[in-house]
Amino acid sequence: MREHTRTYYLGRLADELQARGLDVTLRSDPPALKVSDPDTALMTETVDCVPLSGGWFYRWSWGETLGLADDPAGAAQRIAGLFRVTGRG
Repeated sequence: MREHTRTYYLGRLADELQARGLDVTLRSDPPALKVSDPDTALMTETVDCVPLSGGWFYRWSWGETLGLADDPAGAAQRIAGLFRVTGRG
């Protein structure tokens, strides 16, 4: 059940990221998203989803929480911002 929930939230985030023009690949074990900018192929980021006190959260690869999994649009905005800062228009 836990992996199903994690995959569900990551799928919602993937849809939001793709709508912002980013490439997304779902890794299956453990479930996580590999995110990249098609215009800057050298940069990628991995985002996972974990249950913490207060609910499910998206999390950067370095362990910092990115936002509540109930708000995939907000998390996608933050992720897209990372790519804009590092070279995306």
